[in-house]
Amino acid sequence: MVTPLAAGTVAPRNILFVGGTGVISAAAAEHAVALGHRLTILNRGQSTRPVPDGAEVLHADVRDADAVRKVLGGREFDAVADFIAYTSDQARTSMDLFRDRVGQYVFISSASAYQKPPTRLPILESTPLKNPFWQYSRDKIACEELLFRAYREDDFPVTVVRPSHTYDRTKIAMVGGWTDIHRMRNGLPVMVHGDGTSLWTLTHSKDFAKAFTGLLGRPQAVGESYTITSDEYLPWNQIYQLFARAAGVREPELVHVASETIAAHDEELGSNLLGDRSHSVVFDNTKIKSLVPDFAATIPFADGAREIIQWHDAHPELQQVNEAYMQLSDKLISWARQGA
Repeated sequence: MVTPLAAGTVAPRNILFVGGTGVISAAAAEHAVALGHRLTILNRGQSTRPVPDGAEVLHADVRDADAVRKVLGGREFDAVADFIAYTSDQARTSMDLFRDRVGQYVFISSASAYQKPPTRLPILESTPLKNPFWQYSRDKIACEELLFRAYREDDFPVTVVRPSHTYDRTKIAMVGGWTDIHRMRNGLPVMVHGDGTSLWTLTHSKDFAKAFTGLLGRPQAVGESYTITSDEYLPWNQIYQLFARAAGVREPELVHVASETIAAHDEELGSNLLGDRSHSVVFDNTKIKSLVPDFAATIPFADGAREIIQWHDAHPELQQVNEAYMQLSDKLISWARQGA
């Protein structure tokens, strides 16, 4: 078993990322290597997103426990960050795999697990975990319950991190993705859920990475949970307007449709809206800042929106228009106008 790091140690010597090529994990990997850590990335080798120079890459499917044990051999790590455990069964497999080879196991949960709708703001780590609308969130809650029970009963060294809506240049935050940009640029109205005034928090992956890497290998973090988000919160109307401005559209036509109405016509969109985006969220990041005092989210979403549009304009192959969403937008916008 790895001996826990001494108090005052800022970062571990050996870190393992399970996944490591997603939006937040790729940024965290880049930041960890830049800080001089010895990073190993374990994945299936199927991602097109590059890994940072200096990181070691091992290939195995984490769902295949024997394959993982074979590729890791007798290695031990100061911290393992698991970015791809989504269900309690997957979390249990990871816990069994890493129990005797880590000083800290970091589970990436989700701020969508916090109580929906929230009864008070800002949202704290002590806010209850309850989401009756979205299975994804309920699965994350089940993972947390399993891992914290293992911490209480068996000293399993878990730390839970709860990011909210995190993005990089590849991710469009609007519900319709590139289809909404297409509609704006072609003078078509765009559907916005609710009345557009609910508050939302968007965090650039590079900002997330600063806080996340700062808690790796910290003994004070074991047995704890941490929210990591930006301190900037914006109404959805403004988020859509920032995208429009970045896309060169001065006055987008925004048409508001109740989230419940969208959910009635598209179950998958509805689960995400009712389980997360339709509710105002303002987060208190005091706890993570007490552990990583130099953490500050410094990338405003106005800059992030420009980065996203520039990236997509430079990659026309990514400009995919979803015809089903086009039709849904036309239908519900027409319905909303008739009821106005």
